[in-house]
Amino acid sequence: MVQFFKNLVKNKVMLFMVLPGAIWFFFFSYLPLVGTIVAFKQYRFSREGFWASIAKSEWVGWKNFKFLFTTDDAFIITRNTLLYNIAFIFLGLVLSVAMAILLSELVSKKMAKIYQTGMFLPYFLSWVIVGYFAFSFLSLDRGMLNQILGWFGAEPIQWYSEAKYWPYILILVNLWKAVGYSSVVYLASIMGIDKSLYEAAMIDGASKWQQIRSITIPMLSPIIIIMTLLAVGRIFYADFGLFYQVPRDSGTLYSVTNVIDTYVYRGLKTTGEIGMSTAAGLYQSVVGFILVMVSNFVVRKIDKDSALF
Repeated sequence: MVQFFKNLVKNKVMLFMVLPGAIWFFFFSYLPLVGTIVAFKQYRFSREGFWASIAKSEWVGWKNFKFLFTTDDAFIITRNTLLYNIAFIFLGLVLSVAMAILLSELVSKKMAKIYQTGMFLPYFLSWVIVGYFAFSFLSLDRGMLNQILGWFGAEPIQWYSEAKYWPYILILVNLWKAVGYSSVVYLASIMGIDKSLYEAAMIDGASKWQQIRSITIPMLSPIIIIMTLLAVGRIFYADFGLFYQVPRDSGTLYSVTNVIDTYVYRGLKTTGEIGMSTAAGLYQSVVGFILVMVSNFVVRKIDKDSALF
């Protein structure tokens, strides 16, 4: 115990530095964990307050989880959530790394900053604004794509009624919005690579592609693994704005746009059962935790230094 307090005093400066983050995590991440009990109750609001509402609500056990697994849409929403996230992780990784490498190879650093800022900007746009951008392209009457099709004599497409196009549209919109932000992480890692490695490679006659393949990508592999592990942890989460705002909640597109988050939201609007939405969130968190632990265990077996923990 004495040694414990000595370590506290010794590291007091570092502890004070992490104190604001620790307080934030306590109030917004750990304290709300108590509320997961709502997933096992038929929550009913009481005028006596939140805790009284939880205490007086009927215990229903696993009944709320049946909302996700026993409906006809269970397979569709699970399939959509998984497949979209797999596409986002794989394509986002490839494009983000490629974009970071291209930016690092630009001779003019001023132009590199301009390109980086232009790519970074979409990340800060809300999905509502992005949804209107998409509508300006896909509108039946005034959409840019239908006007271009008209120039070639083709019939306009009712984009918001044709489900077959939307897997590609959603993946494209997500990549446009997210790749610029992700590439910054990899670009910062590239900037930290020892330049003498490239100089030695050039002396040996290595081409630019050989330098990228033999130096840049191997040096980026630890951060690539970490970012992928973090993304795997959210593979059962879907970006609500992307799947709700961009397709404009069109019912004819539910077969390809309905994911766990949008399904729970619509169910909450219809039934008002908070316990069901809490159960869905708990299910997503537990599965994500398991996936991260398993993935990290596999990585540790292959390369201990590249593991997340």
